Amino acid sequence: MKNLIRFLAMIFVVFFWLQNVHAQQQAKESHAWWNEGYFGRSRSNPLAKKLPLILVKGNKFVNSQGDTLLFRGLSISDPDKLESQGYWNKSHFEKVKEMGAMIVRIPVHPVAWRERTPAKYLGLLDQAVQWSTELEMYVIIDWHSIGNLGMELFQNPMYDTSKKETYEFWRAIARHFNGHNSVAFYEIFNEPTIFSGQLGSMSWSEWKKINEDIIRLIRAYDNETIPLVAGFDWAYDLTPLHIDPVEAEGIGYVTHPYQNKRPKPWEPKWEENFGFAAAHYPVMATEFGFSIPKGTTVKEDDYGNVIISYLEGKGISWIAWVFDAEWYPKMLESWDGYELTGSGEFFKQAMHGQVGK
Repeated sequence: MKNLIRFLAMIFVVFFWLQNVHAQQQAKESHAWWNEGYFGRSRSNPLAKKLPLILVKGNKFVNSQGDTLLFRGLSISDPDKLESQGYWNKSHFEKVKEMGAMIVRIPVHPVAWRERTPAKYLGLLDQAVQWSTELEMYVIIDWHSIGNLGMELFQNPMYDTSKKETYEFWRAIARHFNGHNSVAFYEIFNEPTIFSGQLGSMSWSEWKKINEDIIRLIRAYDNETIPLVAGFDWAYDLTPLHIDPVEAEGIGYVTHPYQNKRPKPWEPKWEENFGFAAAHYPVMATEFGFSIPKGTTVKEDDYGNVIISYLEGKGISWIAWVFDAEWYPKMLESWDGYELTGSGEFFKQAMHGQVGK
C-alpha cells in the first residue's frame, strides 16, 4: 500500500512538473506583441550638434558657415567583424584619426545586420558615431551590398538582402540618427551591378526609382543627412546623369574608381565616366584602393598619385578602402601595432595633403 501511495505521489509530482514546463514553454513562445514597436527610435544625444551640419550647395558639400569642403577619409571594415575579433574600441578610431581622416565610412553588411539583430547592431553604430564625434570626424553609413537590388540577386551570400530589408534598414537608420550632425551621409547601396547579366537585368530608370523611393523614405524621418546614390558598373559609371538624373535635391553621387575599371590613360575615361558629373553635382569617391609592397615609392604617373590628383582637381571628395589587416586591398600589415602596408602609408600621406599636388 505504501508503495502504491509513493507511486501515485510521484505521478502527481511529474504531472505538475510537466504542466509547469508546458506553461513555461508557452510563455517563451508567446510575447506581448501588442506592446512592440519598431527599433531605431531616435534619442537625445549631447554630442549631436558638436560638429557643423554638412549641406549640399550647388555641386559642393559645404558646412553651416557656407565653407566648401573636400573630404578625405577611409573606410573601416564591418563593425560586426571588428567587434567579434576584439578590435572594436575607441582606440581603433584614434588610429583612423592619426591617418588624417576627416571622415570614416562604416560598411554594414546585410548578413551582419541580420545575424547580430538590428537592435544590437545599432548599438555598435552608436559607439562608432560617438567615438568619431569625440575625435571630430564625420561618418558615412553604408549599406554594403553588391548586386542587383531590383531582382534581388547578389554577388556573394554576405550581400544578400531584399528591397524590404533595405527599406527597413534605412528607415531604422534615419529614425535613429536624425538630427546628429556627425552622421553626414547615407550611402544607399554600395555597388549596384548586373555583372554582365549574371545577376539579371535592371535599367537605370528602375535603379533611379528605387533610390528615389529610399530618399523619400529617409526624408520622412531625417531631412538633413545627405543621401549618396551610386552609379552602375560596381558604383563606377555615372553617365546616365547626362539625360536622367535622380529627381531629388540635396543629394550626392558616388563613384568607385578602382584601377582595374579602365586601362591607361585613365584621366580621359574618368572624365567621360564620372568626372563630368562634378561640374553639376557633388560627387564622392567612397571606395577605391590598391596594393603595393611596403617601402615602395609611388611614381608620379602611378595610379595612386594620378587618382588623387584627378579627384582633388575636380573637387571630388574621397574615401580609401580599407583600414583592415585582412580585407583587401588592406592598409594594415597586421593588427600588431597597426603597422601600415605600402598603400596604408600612401593614403596616410594623401590624407595629410602630401601627395596629389
